[in-house]
Amino acid sequence: MGEIAVTFNEREFSREQQELFNGRQLLLNQLPTEVSERLWANRQQLTYFQLLPAIQERHGDQVCQRCGSLVPATNRLPTGHEYCRQCLALGRVTSADYLVRLQQDYQYPHQSDCLTWSGQLTTAQQQVSDHILQQFRQQKRPEQLLWAVTGAGKTEMTFPVIAAFLAQGQRVGFVSPRVDVCNELFPRVKAAFAHCSVGLFHGQVHEQYQNEQLIIATTHQLLRFYQAFDLLIVDEVDAFPYAGDPMLQRAVATAVKPQGNRLYLSATPPSQLLSAAKRKQLPLHYLARRFHGRQLPVPEVKFGKIMVGQEFSSTLQNLLRDWVQRQRRFLIFLPEIVDLAPIAQKFKQLFPQVSMATVYAADEQRATKVQNFRDEKLAVLLTTTILERGVTFANIDVLILAADHRNYSTASLVQIAGRVGRAAEFANGTVVFYSEYYTLKMRRAVRMIRHLNTQGGF
Repeated sequence: MGEIAVTFNEREFSREQQELFNGRQLLLNQLPTEVSERLWANRQQLTYFQLLPAIQERHGDQVCQRCGSLVPATNRLPTGHEYCRQCLALGRVTSADYLVRLQQDYQYPHQSDCLTWSGQLTTAQQQVSDHILQQFRQQKRPEQLLWAVTGAGKTEMTFPVIAAFLAQGQRVGFVSPRVDVCNELFPRVKAAFAHCSVGLFHGQVHEQYQNEQLIIATTHQLLRFYQAFDLLIVDEVDAFPYAGDPMLQRAVATAVKPQGNRLYLSATPPSQLLSAAKRKQLPLHYLARRFHGRQLPVPEVKFGKIMVGQEFSSTLQNLLRDWVQRQRRFLIFLPEIVDLAPIAQKFKQLFPQVSMATVYAADEQRATKVQNFRDEKLAVLLTTTILERGVTFANIDVLILAADHRNYSTASLVQIAGRVGRAAEFANGTVVFYSEYYTLKMRRAVRMIRHLNTQGGF
């Protein structure tokens, strides 16, 4: 880009253009041409905006400034420029590119009446919520962990906390590693904060950024934010792809203001967070009872093969036939995508009258199918582990096929079992682990659920 002779007053740069950058870090070449040219032409006199090489040398290494990953010399384009593979999904970053940052100084409205949620927390939920807010207000710890069983109402417990930050004119982010969790969170949070601007951002939605005060997003989207949030809530902190991914953990740290706060949510917290809590380095809030007061469903274990020859085994057929005859609605979890089509075909042959569909991560109709199941337009949904957590369906049963498969962890088995009995009016339901062998992961999952029920007073 060549120099452009324009008069440029950074403070008077149009409010609309400033809001495009507020608390963000974006590639210069992805911005509107007029904006990128004006910033580049006046790069020597920028004070509020920060324009920096997208890949910089640090202690002898090339480092991507967007995601913080090392860029090896082997990551080289035909032009000779290095590029970052780690955050490629959000647009390619090369050593020829520049990032634009505007550290957030926008004054959001003080939302004193922002919480429009008509529900009411239980006494236990209210105590946990109050304690979290008290810890943040006293500024004892910038990070806290909420560990609550599936169906305990973790999202609702955050509402008073969110409301307190919005009342101070502060900005809140609510993120999850899973797209389906974000899709479910958005309407609930938007309804709970009807007077506040709420935005949803992930790879499958293409809404225009409007500088919303309350953001719902996947953890990957945080790579586009820089020191933006006074409070960042990270849901399903143990879930793939966030768990064990240093890039996404750096994104969380970078997206929070220097004096900002983080709240981690999980029904099955990772060991490192529990260890930090045990060492008194991380305040832990624990709730072992569902909001409706009834226990978690303990999985039944049934042994058998899925297929015998070209047919479902008699054990599996009998189980499915019983649920179909009783007009139960149910999720069937499978460990691998390749299993979906053949199992679905065989199911349709046996039960042609039953409405069913399959869904997986790359399914273009994923959101529609999940919503159809929620709206009871489908009786059966065959799925991979994408629906293991963060989604709520009323009055369903769950069948986990090949529960002994290596793709299931103890945590994922517990989370899948937690899809059952979540609604107060339908707190009962059946979970079946169907497998040839009784693995240690399965045994631990059953034991953990029984333990949580004991902790909850059952």
